[in-house]
Amino acid sequence: MAEISRFYGIIIYMYFKDHIPAHLHAKYAEDNAKIDINTGEIIDGYIPNKQLKLIQAWVEIHKDELLANFISMNENNGEFKKINPLI
Repeated sequence: MAEISRFYGIIIYMYFKDHIPAHLHAKYAEDNAKIDINTGEIIDGYIPNKQLKLIQAWVEIHKDELLANFISMNENNGEFKKINPLI
C-alpha cells in the first residue's frame, strides 16, 4: 500500500498489483471506500458525502496523474508519485 496524498483528514492510497478498474482507496476517520478514477464514483465502501465531493474534485484535477500511478504500480516497476493535496 502506498499513500498518494492526504488532505482535510482524508488519506488517499493505492495498492500495488491491484485489480481493474483503475481506482484509489480513500479513508476518512472510520470510513473507507474504493473510488473509480475515471468516474469518481464509489465502487465499494462508504465515505460521507461532504468528503466524497472533495475527493471527486481532487480526482478530476489529478486524473492523469492518478491513472499514471495506477498503471505504474500495477504493470511497470511498481513506482508511484505523491500527488499534491487539495488546498
